[in-house]
Amino acid sequence: MRALAVAALLALLVVPAALAKDPSPLQPPIGAEKKGLHLTEKSALAIFLAEHKVSSWLSRYPERGRVTEANYDEKTSAWDVKVWWGKAGEIASGRVDDANGFVLEAWTGAQVAWKMARGYSGAFGGTVINNTWVWLGFCAAFLIGLGNIRRPLSWRNLDLIALLFFSVSLWYFNKGNIFTSVPLAYPPMFYLAGRLIWVGARRSPRSSVRPVWPVWLLAAATVFLLGFRIGINVEAPHSVIDVGYSGVIGADRIESGQSPYGHMPVEDSLKPCGPSDSSGEIRERIQTNGRCESANERGDTYGPVAYEAYLPAVAIFGWSGKWDSLPAAHATSILWDVLCLIGLALVGLRFGGARLAATLAFAWAAYPFTEYVLTSNTNDAIMPALLIWGFWLSTSHWARGVFAALAGWTKFAALLVAPLWLSYPEGPKRPRAQLAFLAGFLVATFAAFSILLLEPNPLHAARVFWDRTLGWQIGRESPFSLWDWRQYHAAGIPNLHAVQWVLEGLLLIGSVVAYFLPRRKGPLQLAALTGAILIGFELVLTHWFYLYIPWFFPFAAIALLAYPARQAAKVEETLPREHTPRALVPAG
Repeated sequence: MRALAVAALLALLVVPAALAKDPSPLQPPIGAEKKGLHLTEKSALAIFLAEHKVSSWLSRYPERGRVTEANYDEKTSAWDVKVWWGKAGEIASGRVDDANGFVLEAWTGAQVAWKMARGYSGAFGGTVINNTWVWLGFCAAFLIGLGNIRRPLSWRNLDLIALLFFSVSLWYFNKGNIFTSVPLAYPPMFYLAGRLIWVGARRSPRSSVRPVWPVWLLAAATVFLLGFRIGINVEAPHSVIDVGYSGVIGADRIESGQSPYGHMPVEDSLKPCGPSDSSGEIRERIQTNGRCESANERGDTYGPVAYEAYLPAVAIFGWSGKWDSLPAAHATSILWDVLCLIGLALVGLRFGGARLAATLAFAWAAYPFTEYVLTSNTNDAIMPALLIWGFWLSTSHWARGVFAALAGWTKFAALLVAPLWLSYPEGPKRPRAQLAFLAGFLVATFAAFSILLLEPNPLHAARVFWDRTLGWQIGRESPFSLWDWRQYHAAGIPNLHAVQWVLEGLLLIGSVVAYFLPRRKGPLQLAALTGAILIGFELVLTHWFYLYIPWFFPFAAIALLAYPARQAAKVEETLPREHTPRALVPAG
């Protein structure tokens, strides 16, 4: 264990040095400084293929079967170059400046079809949170504020380093190096899943690790960080990505008496009503409702609560129909971020007192990936917020069912924790409690899906919902996990799809087993196993991204940062079970 901790600490110390470097991936070809150079198709191709990034990637494919093409674009005075190879399809593309022969763009591998894989600065979260020193500042606050300073080589510090280790993967992602960034995301996920399963399976209280900082200091730091987080969000008005934009559109459609599913603004075959972007695409089109709107065709892939959550902000701020600053998206992101923080504080106060309340609230405020979600203005804080508040009300079986359903119909991953939450705290021994949970789950489900009744044919609307959400996501392709690299197999990248199937089976089995085991579950076990199941879902997910880390983070924080409340544990031993306050100690 000490060797693991030493290695992790060394890795964390190396990261800042790596972050300070920003090598340019493209270098002008030799002789390109000459002005007035006018290229032919052959010379443009030669320059592009000689670019190191391109030639390095193309060396993975046999030269036989390669097809190349270069077309001159008068608008940009540059050559658009494309390279295909067999069943792999398009394997490289870019642009070469006609005037001086510079390679302006060079995209290979996943970057060809996926713009988000190209490493555009600030594309997710804006430029402030992606600033090296701002990010490291959050990491330092998180590690110093929550770490076990008295024992540097401890499990507590290793857990915190694992939570921060995703930063290394993100750094490579921001550089457009997908085949390095993706594998680096899996070690911390496997480690955290194992740790949470271990905590959830234990039947005896673990040793206490109390933060060294006083409660008032943690609380003051939380308030400061919260203000700083919101300030970053407000100062980046155009940082809303397509996920947050879809929430605003969906809420607007609901206000107009429509279901969001099948009614997102589209781009193809409609009359343009706006300018073209840098790639020549015109996103603003006259939609079937007669309004000029910016397209977001695949924005209806989420559960209904993901759109209903935006209704208050859209009612206040409205929507212009354009992908502009979107104040409704900013307001919704801030609201649910604050609800996560307050919910964690209430969880800590109920199950561990003021110190645990301050610890958990600080953990949310200081963790850089929660800020990454906030400044990206996505819907990824909604599901964990609902689960946090459901955990706070976990002694109410009906309320636990309501919040489990609302979370599941926001992000479908939360549906996997329903068997675990159904069996809390004593599993099959209390059928009346389970009936109360199921009643709450069904009532919340009906309320969430009532928007389908806005359509003339609710059954058809339900089919459209399936096709646009789960039906599409099950067959989705993506290079942002280890599991869907089949198209790069010819380039020497392994095809691990069979491994994904095995892990998916294990995840489903684990979700069912969590209903039965442990037979008696305490709050700490409920939190740990909830976090483990959510991490398990992300481990097998075809399209994984850093915005999903806050899904499991609150429960990892509860399970890994909580300490036994001895006084409450003594009370638990003396009171009848139905009056037990249930502190954060394992049951049994």
